[in-house]
Amino acid sequence: MKNQAFFSSLPAASPASKKEKAFELSLPVIVKGRDNQENRFREKTQLLSISAEEATLWLRSRVEVGSRIDLDLQIPKTLILENHLRLQVSGMVILIQEEPNRVGKKRLVRVRLDRKFKLLPIASTVN
Repeated sequence: MKNQAFFSSLPAASPASKKEKAFELSLPVIVKGRDNQENRFREKTQLLSISAEEATLWLRSRVEVGSRIDLDLQIPKTLILENHLRLQVSGMVILIQEEPNRVGKKRLVRVRLDRKFKLLPIASTVN
């Protein structure tokens, strides 16, 4: 695959998906949902990895396991991807890991992704 230069793969974390690959990549993502006080939040953060079933990211907003959140990320153009794409997907928080040395008090959050998603083209700008 030509895109191996852009992504490194690692086995997925859940035992039920042993054949599935998660791709380690750092992409900006906008996360929306409700925090543990039921307040709506919208946070721009970094995606760490994604597979067909799960995504892992840093999140400052305090959510709980079982919370539903929405992810909105832009996939950049690559050698095999001619146009930028926008991925919109929702899911349920399945793991929250405190990182005591993490600056900004962000927590590592793993999300089980819904099967439904939207993949939208992003119009390229002419310079």
